[in-house]
Amino acid sequence: MAGSVVVIGNFDGVHRGHRALLDRARARAAALGVDGVPLPVVAVTLWPHPMTVFAPDRVPRLLTSLDDRIELLKRCGASQVRVVQFNGEVAAWPPARFVERIIDPLDPRLVIVGTNFTFGRGAAGTARTLAELGAGRFETTALDLVGVGGVDTSSSRIRKALAAGEVTGAAEHLGRWFSLSGVVVVGDQRGRMLGFPTANLPIPAELATPGDGVYAGWLRRLDEPGAEAMPAAVSVGTNPTFDGIERRVESYVLDRTDLELYGAKVRVEFVRSLRGQLRFAGAEGLVVQMRRDVAETRRLLADPANRSLPL
Repeated sequence: MAGSVVVIGNFDGVHRGHRALLDRARARAAALGVDGVPLPVVAVTLWPHPMTVFAPDRVPRLLTSLDDRIELLKRCGASQVRVVQFNGEVAAWPPARFVERIIDPLDPRLVIVGTNFTFGRGAAGTARTLAELGAGRFETTALDLVGVGGVDTSSSRIRKALAAGEVTGAAEHLGRWFSLSGVVVVGDQRGRMLGFPTANLPIPAELATPGDGVYAGWLRRLDEPGAEAMPAAVSVGTNPTFDGIERRVESYVLDRTDLELYGAKVRVEFVRSLRGQLRFAGAEGLVVQMRRDVAETRRLLADPANRSLPL
């Protein structure tokens, strides 16, 4: 590799702060390029989350799967994504070893990190350490944290908002609607019997989800290039009316009873919270409420501000 601009981070969620790093990297890659050809932007990310090594009982639920993280990083400007398999050995490397093994092979002209970036054994390395280790070989730039309304953006803040069902607050910090993707599986098929067939996604234990409740959102097939996003009323939870146990995401695409989505990979975007999870005395009360949910979803998604976003 004949020169590159490297950005390093955990990049969980690829939120506004991460995108600020990538925006700066793309601008500098263009300025450092030759004959109008920008240098490649290489994003370096860690997988799994470092807490799996340092405190396995406190590993946070992630905002994106690794596949989605890589896709988002590329769509935000990374030419390449290098995934560092984080384990006890890597955690024990001193900062100089991390630079030697991970950064030097990328032939960086510039390395960009956040001001809160740490690396190496005991988190001993900082942006200043990186600058010292790279002196004479590459430049180091540390960017301040990005915020919304005076509140710093962070993956932990977004997780907290999601857990409270505050999907709009999460979206403000993400710079996009929070989304989940997966393969549609066969559920109980009660929705079909009630006139509201749903696309069911199991919820991986390692991923964050909005709190139990009903949301207005969008569903898009990922196995059909160019497929349009479809408006959907989305339920997250266990379906307590029928004594459900397993948490899942169930999406009813408005006015569509003809869709065959079993086995299809889809993405569900969460736009607005409608209500919390409720338990009804029976199916009749549930159907009445579902009709209200559909009407409210239709009203909300008619607003251009709530359109499906590219990221």
